[in-house]
Amino acid sequence: MATAASSISPPAAITCRAAVAWGPGQALVMEDVEVAPPGAMEIRVKVVSTSICRSDVNQWQNTAQPDLFPRIFGHEASGVVESVGEGVTEFQVGDHALTVFIGECMSCKHCVSGKSNMCQKLGLERKGVMHSDQMTRFSIRGKPVYHYCAVSSFSEYAVVHSGCAVKVSPTMPMDRICLLSCGVSAGLGAAWNVADISKGSSVVIFGLGTVGLSVAQGAKLRGASKIIGVDTNPDKQEKGKAFGVTDFINPGELDEPVQQVVKRLTDGGADYSFECVGDTGVVSTALQSCSDGWGLTVTLGVPKAKPEVSAHYGLLLSGRTLKGSLFGGWRPKSDIPSLVEKYANKEIQVDDLVTHDMPFSDINKALELMLENRCLRCVIHMPK
Repeated sequence: MATAASSISPPAAITCRAAVAWGPGQALVMEDVEVAPPGAMEIRVKVVSTSICRSDVNQWQNTAQPDLFPRIFGHEASGVVESVGEGVTEFQVGDHALTVFIGECMSCKHCVSGKSNMCQKLGLERKGVMHSDQMTRFSIRGKPVYHYCAVSSFSEYAVVHSGCAVKVSPTMPMDRICLLSCGVSAGLGAAWNVADISKGSSVVIFGLGTVGLSVAQGAKLRGASKIIGVDTNPDKQEKGKAFGVTDFINPGELDEPVQQVVKRLTDGGADYSFECVGDTGVVSTALQSCSDGWGLTVTLGVPKAKPEVSAHYGLLLSGRTLKGSLFGGWRPKSDIPSLVEKYANKEIQVDDLVTHDMPFSDINKALELMLENRCLRCVIHMPK
């Protein structure tokens, strides 16, 4: 429960509960944190629902940036605007919004190009601070607490740049559309925007988590004739069918390389291949699994280790293409409202990706479920 430090206008600092990581891999601790007022072009959001993404877990465990602790993770969230900073005209107090880990300033070279979602002002934030002033908005006993992706939704309140938030209808279920602020959108966009899957084509997807299943859904909606899912978890076979997977391969049950099986199933290689694991070694396997001449491999996963990708030059010389995808190529403010509308019209599946609903107090249990691969998306419900 948040308490106001002052009742006067403009907005004052507030104190609320947040799940704070004090070190890599350490259990999150519920702390009273002070949340500063929103700065210029920022909004402060009362978080309603936040789902746990694999990248939250990976970065929480990551020992490469020990200086970025204490830290509040979380980025896939929905909430209600509690206050607005100077210059904000798009949002008003009480608006419902999705937070997004990249923004859209509408004025930089990339935003005006129509070719990219790599905003130069509000791109992926890696330093644990806000874009505008390189400072934090969280503190405990006067000491800074770092952000994650300039969102930090494992807190009852969070400050985000208004360019990193998307207004949504108050009729939308907050505990489900939060998945559109990262995982589901990333998968659908990789299939539709980055790969532009064609009707009748063959597709192979490595990793059937939330992102991989969303790629499968996108491929199915585009009319792909064969959608092969590759995952070491046998439980993913049935789940995959519900999202369009036609063939399932468990690498642990094979006595030959995965790519050989894929080539047999696709008469020489898939038209499109997607790496959704977060393992750069799998990128090479995915590249080998697509067709000579025109095969396209899209990598979406964020690796925990070994960020370098290696592949034999002959794979590229033979006409294959390797592309990266961030947030499926979607421009947050321009494009995400259309996905929310598709969800409202029941044109895309989201609800079936939620395997667990848990209270904020159980966030460490939710992280354990993700670490043990026993969930797709776990939605955390904040106290009302």
